[in-house]
Amino acid sequence: MQQLSPTERALIDAVDAAPMLGQVQAWSAINTGTGNLPGLAAQAAALADAFAALPGDITLERPVPVSAVAADGREVAVEHGDHLVLRVRPGARRRFLLTGHMDTVFPASHPFQQQRWLDPQTLNGPGVADMKGGIAVILAALIAFERSPAAASVGYDVLINADEETGSLSSAPLIRALAAGKAAALTYEPSALPDGTLAGARAGSGNFSLIVTGRSAHAGRNPQDGRNAVVAAAALALGLKALERDGLSVNPARIDGGSANNVVPDMAVLRFNIRPRELELAELFSHEVKVLIAQVEREHEVSIHLHGGISRPPKPLDARAEKLFGIVEECSALLGAPITRKASGGVCDGNNIAACGVPVVDTMGVRGGAIHSPQEFLIVPSLAERAALSALVLHRLTTGAPL
Repeated sequence: MQQLSPTERALIDAVDAAPMLGQVQAWSAINTGTGNLPGLAAQAAALADAFAALPGDITLERPVPVSAVAADGREVAVEHGDHLVLRVRPGARRRFLLTGHMDTVFPASHPFQQQRWLDPQTLNGPGVADMKGGIAVILAALIAFERSPAAASVGYDVLINADEETGSLSSAPLIRALAAGKAAALTYEPSALPDGTLAGARAGSGNFSLIVTGRSAHAGRNPQDGRNAVVAAAALALGLKALERDGLSVNPARIDGGSANNVVPDMAVLRFNIRPRELELAELFSHEVKVLIAQVEREHEVSIHLHGGISRPPKPLDARAEKLFGIVEECSALLGAPITRKASGGVCDGNNIAACGVPVVDTMGVRGGAIHSPQEFLIVPSLAERAALSALVLHRLTTGAPL
């Protein structure tokens, strides 16, 4: 195994941990639920101020239009916040992509809005691990990296989007554009486990709605004239579950529809999620769900419209990704905190980046846990640990052979 060079030791020593905790606490105090546009705007402004410490140009990029299906079957527009992008040395021959997200799963109405210390090293608070701690790691790592003589030879883009927690639908084209041509990417989701374990291969994810249109009738006088949309939606749910196989899970999650008990319902919406581990399974499901829809339309005399699709492609590990993981794992060992990896059924922007053919490690953020719950916590020493790891990884990516 290689050892740390004097230049690398100086790079690690340049990581300034002092402001990191304060940054996380200040950012966590801003509610940034994905739908809280004023909160996201305030967070974007705070991040723009913080990332101004780096060279390059900062822009706020508008979200692309996104729609969703309401409970009554109507397709409605969904508003999202702006996405922050920092571009440094765009003309460099070798460039990297670092990504994070400013949104959380906690809306402004959620009771979980405060921070508290669980012990001297563990902070509980909304978004402290997922992923305002990760954003602090990006910033500290890049400030240290910029002090390295090697930094001037490469460039990078930083994307902090505002909609990751709902699938990055409004930032997906921006992710693709920024990933194009990059030598490697690092994404700052928290570690897969509190011990720092990385997520390796990931399943994909798709969210769908099936809008079922039937015919209303009186449930007592002439039920035979009705076409029950809720019953058809239930048949769809059972049929979807039957499409599961090894490497593909299907979760019928919710049925909206119906009104009074004496009315045959003429509208229902079935919402479901799929998790394919291979692209071929996603393509097979796409064919089979069309067959299922046609069958239910025929048997129940209803019409069905499918809305949605795969928003996170499956993320297998190819040879270049394996090399990138090897660099991260070697650097962690050299820093005295060796980490491993495990496959995950969860998804993130790393899925989208990998689909562009760019090797990515997507759990470079802090150690913590219980994310997406009021028990979310950050292990505070991991702020400096992970910033040092990223700075070293960036240095080795810069000075080593291309992946």
